[in-house]
Amino acid sequence: MIYLKLIWSYLKIGLFGFGGGYAMLSLIEREIVGPGWITEQMFTDIVAISQMTPGPIGINSATYIGYVAPAEYSEAFSSPIYGILGSLACTFAVVLPSFLLVAFTSHLIHRHKESVVVRGIFAGLRPVVVGLIASAALLLMNSANFGETSYQVIWSIILCASAFALVYWVKWHPILIICLAGFAGWLIY
Repeated sequence: MIYLKLIWSYLKIGLFGFGGGYAMLSLIEREIVGPGWITEQMFTDIVAISQMTPGPIGINSATYIGYVAPAEYSEAFSSPIYGILGSLACTFAVVLPSFLLVAFTSHLIHRHKESVVVRGIFAGLRPVVVGLIASAALLLMNSANFGETSYQVIWSIILCASAFALVYWVKWHPILIICLAGFAGWLIY
């Protein structure tokens, strides 16, 4: 059944999703798009929606994917009730491992935070998180985000580079960049 598969996938994502939502994206893509529960285009749309809505991207994407995946899996699950059930199941499944890990290990980590072993574990996790976030960036550089034609690809690269430069070097607020990018997309496309 689709719900058990979604729960199992999101339990794995929640357990191994170190580094936050962006680091989870490649794992989410592999677990959800790989089996064909949603398309690559839907995945990039879900990522965009999850970034724009308040809250963590991992939880937002779990809620949204849980809502749309049952209907994509089978026409029999097209009722909104099945989507709400899927949203609740996926959101609970992605949060549960982190909650349990924090609940059971926070006291030990706090007590042994100066330990060579604990510091070594966190030192090993930091570069892995950076690599996972970089892989998420590469994962999102696809035709669904950058377009099919050379015209779309060129404009998409210009918008991407401009947004990066304005946020990183000019220090413009990201909300302003999002609004300007939406307006530019409306004008260009």
